[in-house]
Amino acid sequence: MSTSPIEHVFVMMLENHSFDNLLALSGIPGLIAAGPGNCNSSHGQTYGVAVNAPGSMPTDPGHEFPDVVEQLAGEGAQYPYGGPYPPINNNSGFAANYATSTTENPQPPPVQDIGDIMLCFDTAAQLPVLYQPATQFVVWDQWFCSVPGPTWPNRFFLHGASSGGLDHSPIREEMLYWEMLRGFRCPNGSIFDAMSARGLGYRLCHDDNGPLEGRVSQVSSLHGIELWDMNDLSGFAMDLQGTYPWAYTFIEPNYGDLINGSYAGGSSQHPMDGVARGEAVLRQIYEALRSSPLWESSALIVVYDEHGGFHDHAAPGAAVPPGDGSTGGYNQYGFTFDLYGVRVPVMIVSPWLAPGVDHTIYDHSSVLATLESLFALSPLTARDRAANPIGGLLSPGPMRSDCPVTLATPVPAAPPGPVFDLAARELEPVPDGRSLTGFLGVLLQADSRMSGSTTARARFRSLRTRADGRAYLHDVMGRAPARRASRLR
Repeated sequence: MSTSPIEHVFVMMLENHSFDNLLALSGIPGLIAAGPGNCNSSHGQTYGVAVNAPGSMPTDPGHEFPDVVEQLAGEGAQYPYGGPYPPINNNSGFAANYATSTTENPQPPPVQDIGDIMLCFDTAAQLPVLYQPATQFVVWDQWFCSVPGPTWPNRFFLHGASSGGLDHSPIREEMLYWEMLRGFRCPNGSIFDAMSARGLGYRLCHDDNGPLEGRVSQVSSLHGIELWDMNDLSGFAMDLQGTYPWAYTFIEPNYGDLINGSYAGGSSQHPMDGVARGEAVLRQIYEALRSSPLWESSALIVVYDEHGGFHDHAAPGAAVPPGDGSTGGYNQYGFTFDLYGVRVPVMIVSPWLAPGVDHTIYDHSSVLATLESLFALSPLTARDRAANPIGGLLSPGPMRSDCPVTLATPVPAAPPGPVFDLAARELEPVPDGRSLTGFLGVLLQADSRMSGSTTARARFRSLRTRADGRAYLHDVMGRAPARRASRLR
């Protein structure tokens, strides 16, 4: 067991922003960051890095595995099945990919909006809540997501230092298979399994302030975790004031309207929904922790799952594959997991950390390496065995007394709304191989526990349109609280 004063680790994972997009033009001294000299070209037009990124995007930038290949290696680049990854060409394909990709939307963005993919937030003015921990604690400017691809495999790496070979967003048949397994199984188990085996408690929370659609939790797709294991964030501050036996707390945002793909009303900071509600949740978590008895024994890690298609100028380097036999099965592109994904923003808050910038190379498995060092757990795969733990939490400096008690007020922003017709969107077929497929799979697993596998599978297979998916979500989520209440009795 570590001698560190850190006894409680809180992790909040937000959605889909690159490091440069949120922090390059923050003005924080010493950052490895893009500047006006970083450009991309598309169809004869050059687009440069500049300030004042839009609060929300008209369409969702592509970030599936083939999208990221083109973004890093240049326009038209492709990954040959089984590798090797094509040479990274100055991360030169972001504009070209955004101009043409339809992996997340029925049509590409308006031509006048293509350059938005290169823009960066004026962090202090547009993201005042995020700006405070980034300037008053530690920001990591060499933290890469674990997979050059989408949300689901990257979140699995945070939970298990592996995605089981998954290099894409889940498909329906995978959801049916996971239901048979009673959830996705990390090849060597998850961090939650490891902590339970050692008698260490963990707690799972989600933001309950938002649409019901956004409260389907991705972590509930894991074997051993149920939809009703999530705790409402509205009770977080009160929980911290009492006995808090959990060493690790993982927090998911509200994903907003994930059924129609607008993600409206959520707090995940999804590109089409804007950043204000995510800022409000970050302030809520920080202020609850700062005013609690746990403050002096805690660390809060704020991390983004992947870059969401936004430009970042830093080329990802070689990564250690998990080495757990996970390159088959779910592996659609033959990716060998020997390259990190795009760089993402990470801030770590603790009274034991002096303000500064850390240039050490990390990925999401570094969270696991840190937990393993703090709580004497064995590595799950070769990836977290090789990962750098967060040294500032293992060997902290003197405790500070100057940490702010409150954070700034978020800048209100009303997103302009998606360019697609929301009513027509409800009648579209449920897309396969997208995040929505995975979230419907979480509902399938919950429905299976409540209704039985045969009934649940039949209902899942009958889903045809997004409207069908919405009705299914409301039904399953409407029955879940009773299941939770029966388990608590």
